Amino acid sequence: MEIKREIITTGDGSKTIHMPDWNENYHSSHGALQEANHVFLRNGLDAFRDRNVVHILEVGFGTGLNAVLTLQETEKSGLQVVYNGLEAFPVSAEELAALDYGSLLDTDVMRSLYVQLHAADWDVLQAITPRFSLHKIHRKLEEMTWEPAQFDLIYFDAFGPRTQADMWQLPHFQRLFAALKPGGALVTYCAQGQVKRDLKAAGFTIEPLPGPPGKREMTRAWKAAIQAQ
Repeated sequence: MEIKREIITTGDGSKTIHMPDWNENYHSSHGALQEANHVFLRNGLDAFRDRNVVHILEVGFGTGLNAVLTLQETEKSGLQVVYNGLEAFPVSAEELAALDYGSLLDTDVMRSLYVQLHAADWDVLQAITPRFSLHKIHRKLEEMTWEPAQFDLIYFDAFGPRTQADMWQLPHFQRLFAALKPGGALVTYCAQGQVKRDLKAAGFTIEPLPGPPGKREMTRAWKAAIQAQ
């Protein structure tokens, strides 16, 4: 069954994709831009500024908003990032044009780089800038096999457990835990009790954090720097 999708404007003026049949959005209705910055940049990437290179996995590449904000941060800070974006159902060119995320970016150069992100071939690692490499992966989460200790940081941005419960299961969290380097973290907008219990069962240490506007709490889950033997 084809799911109806429409573009809506969120509370901070940025846009997102809404699926009325599921009553689900790609981003918070209170503000797509401020949610991405709060959850994934301020409470994710900022914790890894002491690394020479940050290896990131995003589960739910979607509109590319988290990726381009991360890229923009590398241009400002000089941080080097290798970004892996997992997406089973890529957003169409027409939807990307309607979202107009280029207008949210700081410079014409960044707007051009955002176009490059979406023009990049799938399943190939490509250098977008000298400091940002992108590997878009066109597969489902359950199809993936990860190398141990591959990533420093995971942006977990799948649709919520209410509409996509299969994405939030313990076996996925166990595999993602194994794919994280010691001292790595998973960040997500979701603070559901069962999700936090499953993350803890997978081995993570849970750190509840204040959520973005409109949401009381989000979750950061750490893999201990020294693993118990």
